[in-house]
Amino acid sequence: MKVAEIVKSLNLKVYSGESGLLNNIDGGYVSDLLSDVMGHADAGNVWVTLQNHKNVMAIASLKEVAAIILVKGIKPEDDTAEQSNQEGIPILGTDMETYEIVGRLYQELNH
Repeated sequence: MKVAEIVKSLNLKVYSGESGLLNNIDGGYVSDLLSDVMGHADAGNVWVTLQNHKNVMAIASLKEVAAIILVKGIKPEDDTAEQSNQEGIPILGTDMETYEIVGRLYQELNH
């Protein structure tokens, strides 16, 4: 599944990194602890978090995630969005709580 398909099916907002909308998604990872993501997320995962600062992009790039979904209406900081554009890793957003978006993401990926 492509990031663009998830954007459409889950009605997500694209904040930045539009060049990565054709990235392949291989699974998902949920954590707000950067060291946890660094140690356990896999390349191709969609990372669901409420963290919106520039260090998120450092981890996302290192782990080669397909995209980041920010929850609860949180928007990326300007420098985070800029890095997202440079890396081609989309930052997406939703007003949903983590629990709800993760359930929907799981259904989409395991349809």
